[in-house]
Amino acid sequence: MPVYEYLCDECGPFKDMRPMSECDLPQDCPQCEAESPRVILTAPSFFCMPSERRKAHATNERSAHAPKTIDQYKAAHGPGCGCCSGKKPARLMTKSKTGAKGFPTARPWMISH
Repeated sequence: MPVYEYLCDECGPFKDMRPMSECDLPQDCPQCEAESPRVILTAPSFFCMPSERRKAHATNERSAHAPKTIDQYKAAHGPGCGCCSGKKPARLMTKSKTGAKGFPTARPWMISH
């Protein structure tokens, strides 16, 4: 359930968790029990998100109504692009003096053949 903000005329602002179906209904103040209207006093939590998540949301919003053409996409992502070329990144492999292979980043608890 989302948290909504309300403003009591006598006690000041307070927050309460309510179902979305009741978002526009007034709420009783927890101190004086007066009916208080819903208000928006602080920025939505979207503003406080990490920059990576905000960037992802902005990209999704931008592409929702105006997706890029193939030519625009290819201009941004050239051949061999690591994010969309379909190639798997090269695995880090080590070899011991005996010639045994090791993959330290994959599963260090496993023994290679």
